[in-house]
Amino acid sequence: MENGRIYGFMLSEQELIDGCRKGNGSFQKALYDRYCRKMTTVCLRYSKTTAEAEDILQEGFVKVFQGLKDFRQESKLETWITRIMVNTALNLQRKKLYLFPMVDVEELDLPEDETSVSGIHFTQLLEMIQSLPQGCQIVFNLFAIEGYNHKEIAELLGISEGTSKSQYARARSLLQQKLLKESSYYAKYGEAKV
Repeated sequence: MENGRIYGFMLSEQELIDGCRKGNGSFQKALYDRYCRKMTTVCLRYSKTTAEAEDILQEGFVKVFQGLKDFRQESKLETWITRIMVNTALNLQRKKLYLFPMVDVEELDLPEDETSVSGIHFTQLLEMIQSLPQGCQIVFNLFAIEGYNHKEIAELLGISEGTSKSQYARARSLLQQKLLKESSYYAKYGEAKV
């Protein structure tokens, strides 16, 4: 602490938790500052716009501060916060999924070879994920990034396991097409598209 200011990176996880549980605004700000950037990335993966991601982030941190009193510390704080952000995003997206239900994709024309992501900047990859249809985007994030299996995804989203698998396959196919297009441009012009 310097001049009454608390620096989150200097505090242990336990100190952050204890300070936040006491309702100390400086500790809450320190916790927010420590995890904000990582959680923004999580929220962006589940949203179509930055504004939507910011809404998820704000609502998620409100839940974090309200729920810290019940945090049993059976996992790392970052893992627990990430779970809250994902669940907050899913709750928002579930409402939209009822407007645009997911359907099984029977026949997909998947490329035989895997597409490399070398030469693709993280923000380009994030934009590609955000451009996926809503159902594909959510299933892709849950399966490929968060590590859920299709049975768990089906239960989370209230869909069949087959729908989860087909949405993931469709997301992979769409991303591979985008990556091939991007890498072709890169090979031809030597720089990523802007």
